Amino acid sequence: RALFLPMYSHGKEEGAKALLTGLGATAAGYFVQGWFKFGGVELFKIKMADRMGVERSWRYRNTIYLCAAAAAETIADIFLCPLEACRIRAVSQPDFGKNLGEVAGRLLREEGAIQGFYAGFAPMLFKQVPYTMAKFLVQGRCAEGIYNSIGKTPEELSNPANICVALSSGVVAGVAAAIVSHPADTLLSKVNKKGAGGDGAVMQRVANIAREEGFKKLMFTGLGARCVMIGTLTALQFGIYDSVLQAFNITKFHFHDPALISQPTKKSSYFDE
Repeated sequence: RALFLPMYSHGKEEGAKALLTGLGATAAGYFVQGWFKFGGVELFKIKMADRMGVERSWRYRNTIYLCAAAAAETIADIFLCPLEACRIRAVSQPDFGKNLGEVAGRLLREEGAIQGFYAGFAPMLFKQVPYTMAKFLVQGRCAEGIYNSIGKTPEELSNPANICVALSSGVVAGVAAAIVSHPADTLLSKVNKKGAGGDGAVMQRVANIAREEGFKKLMFTGLGARCVMIGTLTALQFGIYDSVLQAFNITKFHFHDPALISQPTKKSSYFDE
């Protein structure tokens, strides 16, 4: 109810079209981000595991998950930030432009590339990097726990069974990531609104907004709805990602306990040199 009532009220007051405001920027931004994020995490994970060897990569797999996710997300956010700025401006000022191109062009003319497109870059990193680190670490370890509980490796299960593992672990990862990133998400939404936090440098505005809102409001306002939404979306993301790999006959990289195998972990052919 907490999730759908605001949507219903907003749609009733401003029309169904209002609910679709910023959809183009949202779709474009998160497609680009997802491309770099999922592919980047897999690439960095494989490269680090190769350099460390099977035994050390198994022992330090948490560190590999976290470092791979942080590196991939930082690169992805460079491409996402301008589109996210356009989305937030389109939602907060519906008359700012008719489409993504008009909003981006006006932002560039009136505020410049840095202030217009990257004012929210630092808050985005504070939001997205911990979010992605939690997301991939929790999903990876949760999937590992599921495989251990049924006594099977990914290679021993069918493709549909592996998709079920991805979906289940994705829900848990999404909820964890939503909780970790929620305060920064609130700050990012506000700092891209014109005039929010007063004048001055971006970080000063962020600090002003944080003081105005307070910790409790930043941490808990809208958290339940966000957990439901992000948990569902994250499960779908991992399910789709694994399905695409399977469709192209690509073996997904998994960490393996060296005590249980007699040969090196099989690498993903997707990123083999």
